[in-house]
Amino acid sequence: MQNIKPKTYKIIFLFFIVTLGFIVFLGAAFYWSSVKRRLPTLIHKEINHALRGDIISKDGFRVATSKKLYKVTLDTRNIDPGKKELFVKLYSLYSGDSPKKILKIINSHFGIVVLSYKIDSKRAKYLKNLARKLYLLRVFVAYNNPKTKVTFLHGMNITESGEKRIYPAVDTLTPVIGYVKKIEKGKMTKIVGVKGIEKYYEDKLSPIQDSVLQGKRDISGVVILDRSSKFTKKINGFNIYLNISLKIQKIIEKILDDKKKYLNAQEITACVMDSKTGKILSLASSNRYNPDFIRRSDYPSLNVTADEYSYEPGSVMKPFTFSLLLRAKKVNPFDIVRIFGGKFKIGKKTIRDSHSYEWLSAEDIIVHSSNVGIAQLAQKLTPIEFYQGLKDFGFTFKSGIDLPYEVRGSIPPLYKFKSEIYKATVGYGYGMRANLMQLVKAYNVFNNNGRMVTPVLANKFSLEDSAARKFNFTTQKQIISNAIAQRMKKILIKTVLKGTGKAAIYDGLEIGGKTGTAHIAAKGGYSEKYNSSFLGFANDKKHRFTIGVLVRVPRKKYYYYASLTAVPVFRQIVETLVEEGYLTPNQ
Repeated sequence: MQNIKPKTYKIIFLFFIVTLGFIVFLGAAFYWSSVKRRLPTLIHKEINHALRGDIISKDGFRVATSKKLYKVTLDTRNIDPGKKELFVKLYSLYSGDSPKKILKIINSHFGIVVLSYKIDSKRAKYLKNLARKLYLLRVFVAYNNPKTKVTFLHGMNITESGEKRIYPAVDTLTPVIGYVKKIEKGKMTKIVGVKGIEKYYEDKLSPIQDSVLQGKRDISGVVILDRSSKFTKKINGFNIYLNISLKIQKIIEKILDDKKKYLNAQEITACVMDSKTGKILSLASSNRYNPDFIRRSDYPSLNVTADEYSYEPGSVMKPFTFSLLLRAKKVNPFDIVRIFGGKFKIGKKTIRDSHSYEWLSAEDIIVHSSNVGIAQLAQKLTPIEFYQGLKDFGFTFKSGIDLPYEVRGSIPPLYKFKSEIYKATVGYGYGMRANLMQLVKAYNVFNNNGRMVTPVLANKFSLEDSAARKFNFTTQKQIISNAIAQRMKKILIKTVLKGTGKAAIYDGLEIGGKTGTAHIAAKGGYSEKYNSSFLGFANDKKHRFTIGVLVRVPRKKYYYYASLTAVPVFRQIVETLVEEGYLTPNQ
């Protein structure tokens, strides 16, 4: 009996020890299952972010493209102190960064540091290979955190940090091409369009799908490709193909630059459009900027004047008034109209001409740009004929060009066309507003058998390695009959041959058009500043082009008339079209 009692104590003691050990085990298991541990995951995911699509000129040049930027991070605690110098030398060699800079970064912080934010894709590939080699060379060693008692090996990581937009043509095609801004999306820097084509085609240019590779990892964090790994394909944004040739764009921009300097003008803008299709061959401005480095001084040049600036167009409106008279059968081109020596009074307003003709035929009122003549003829139109006719030509509506933020322009409300003075002033292009693209689109009706087409900058879009798809644009609309359009063409050709557009003559080509020199409205009236424009066409036997030129505020003394400013620019553009094979003069 005496031997049984010690045995019982031993059994109880052993039971207590086992129970305590089990409780400690359960507590430890619960603790490690409930706290975050800095252990490397067995599954690793690699994301290859898709890029924004490119914008490509008609002659195959990428005028806007994107490249990836990579970030290099390093945990300095994982560098073997004896091999720090080796790491700095190898990293600097692969990255192109200064060894002194890298050494300073490493020595400045004990832990995770960023060595670079702007590594391109080529160097990133080299650095990823370097990271693997450094593991094998034992440049990176495990580190035991004295506080957490956790051992880890991070080393060097190369990850995507964002995307950069590049404009290889520098300022060419600006401001039409537009620009982008950076936005932070998660840990990535992404870009979105702000102006121009970049903005208008944002839905097409934006990246579509990132590539994701997921699977088991090796010691350096690289995914092991096997049956358990998963992969989705990267799909970049659509590439946009323009109707504009970079070569002809640069030539026309040079013409505008030289003329702006000669005329001391605020800006010169020009548009060349295929009359049959509406395709824009060139939309150029003398005021441009580098989208890669926009400065404060560039801010006035960021808007596209051709569609974002509306102005009183002046005498370029007279052909529309005349064509509406022809459509309403209210005038015969050979009717004789008294001009009263170039001075005529309607109510309290005196209308004046720059010439003192006594009599002109109705069509010669356009040829010699008589305000007095068109003011009288405009009275023949009823308010609805005039108002609706201008709307039929697209005034008050956007031109539909594939650019954002277009300004509509304006005409007086219907009831004001009951006034003789409103009919007169709108008849010769005052008391209303339009932008250059609206005028080009409207003038194109005369050169396209009376049909209206929508001006378009882009032709097609496609993904990489896939067939391109053309954009679908609105169908043509008949505005005036073919007979009236042909009559207006003859009048505009006569205007160049005998009237205000003589400087546009080019032997062997069919050239027609109309000048417009308009005072710029100021507070309480009109200033002594002018906008000068010339709208017209240049045709050979196979090709037809509608061309518009706007010269804003020419300051050269005595050079504010369109015949001295806009017409010579038009002529040089025609010369360029001939030299580049777009037009072939008759022999």
